[in-house]
Amino acid sequence: MAAADYKKVAVKRFPQLLQRETPDERYWKRFTNAVISKEHSAVTHIDFCPTHPHDFAVSSSTRVRLYNATTAKVRKTISKFKTATYSASYRQDGKLLVAGEESGRVQVFDVATKNILRQYDAHKRPCKVTKFLHSGSELFSGADDGVVRLWDVPTGQEKSTLRGHEDYVRCGSASVASPHLFVTGAYDHTIKLWDSRMEEPVHSVNHGFPVESVLFFASGGAFVAAGGNQVKVYDIMRGCRVIHAMSNHQKTVTSLCFDGRQTRLLSGSLDRQVKVYDITTYNVVHSFKYTDPVLSVAVSPADDRLVVGMTSGALSVRRRTKGLSPAGATQKQQQQQRRRGPRKAPRAGTYRFFIRGQSRKPGEDEFLVSVARKKKLQMYDKLLKKFKYREALDSAVADHKRAVVVVSVLHELAQRNGLKQALSGRDEHSLQPILQFLTKNVANPRYATLLIGVANMILDMYAPGLGQSSVIDELFVKLRDRLQEELQYQEKLFELQGCLDTVLACSATTPS
Repeated sequence: MAAADYKKVAVKRFPQLLQRETPDERYWKRFTNAVISKEHSAVTHIDFCPTHPHDFAVSSSTRVRLYNATTAKVRKTISKFKTATYSASYRQDGKLLVAGEESGRVQVFDVATKNILRQYDAHKRPCKVTKFLHSGSELFSGADDGVVRLWDVPTGQEKSTLRGHEDYVRCGSASVASPHLFVTGAYDHTIKLWDSRMEEPVHSVNHGFPVESVLFFASGGAFVAAGGNQVKVYDIMRGCRVIHAMSNHQKTVTSLCFDGRQTRLLSGSLDRQVKVYDITTYNVVHSFKYTDPVLSVAVSPADDRLVVGMTSGALSVRRRTKGLSPAGATQKQQQQQRRRGPRKAPRAGTYRFFIRGQSRKPGEDEFLVSVARKKKLQMYDKLLKKFKYREALDSAVADHKRAVVVVSVLHELAQRNGLKQALSGRDEHSLQPILQFLTKNVANPRYATLLIGVANMILDMYAPGLGQSSVIDELFVKLRDRLQEELQYQEKLFELQGCLDTVLACSATTPS
């Protein structure tokens, strides 16, 4: 039989699941090479310096560590605290740092010298919220006594005491668009919008859950809050009305942050996941999974670092490899295409010169000359051509990692009535790969019909010889266990289907 007359084994093609990688997934997958460092206790807060080189401050235990954003190593340690410290936050110019303590004390530090510039002791309960207002000359603090205090940094005096919360104040955010507006959230389920020139809240809304994190949008016209497993977006211009609500986490959301471009929102949760939302649609575009519950999340203003703090004290620092954001990728490609202009003719002797014209489609008035190329056969095809069925099956199992190729060869052997010949007369060493392949793939719905028949044929052939080889006996036991496990799954699925059918039938007969 000539090679041209032989028909190669047709590798089966099954419908593929639609899993197209979006630009957002490609972008966020570039945050790789996570550097894990260990703090002494849970990492409760992370804040990036707004100015270059964008170092970040980590609040944990009784100290604040300032990390180098490039090397992810500690540059400075501020340990002038007697109790646990919280909410270490930079001022807009990056020169000052404010932090609260378990004792209620609030301290302002010079980042360059680590000296204490201001110290406030008005709070009598743990102070877990400290933020500078956008003006830089004022800061606010919130404590477990339910009181929010406004401080004047140049004079060191308290400007006002803001009362309105009835439970622990645990989060706050200052507006970037206004030097006077800021928002606080508490465990009394309320979120209050404040104006530093007034002693009463401008707006107060009920979130429905203890509020763990709150964040102003860059425009200043809206803010987002997290409580329970829900994240809600509030429009200030509409009287702090909820314009969108998300509940994509399974457990309490503990932290919120924006990316450097303010186009993506990130949320960290006790379910060990960090989710990324597109703020135009509020759909989840990517997710990160961590080993421990997440307490704090931050992205650098340069969009090149993702830092996550966990309850175990682990601090994960991911570095983004080179690449544009999803929004900038298309624009960059268009600019490069315009810059290149029309492509030049390939220079003689280059690779492009020798492959030129291969992708060109013939015109209507052109005749395409087809050249018959010699078929390149796989080893199992060559053996099947010589009717060596056993050797062809061994070659397919040994040389091909894709299960679909082995299944295609088995199907070809079944059509030729050569499957029994290919499986019979095997010793311990030649039977072992076949049984391993069956154990691994027999439960796959795409191959199950054929492979179950192959397994039955092997059992009929080699059942009388069981007990002669411990290796073969063990493989048969694994095959049996795999089939029993699959049967148990099927039974549970049938039970679930019956329950769903009952629920759907009841809902269809019940009047609305």
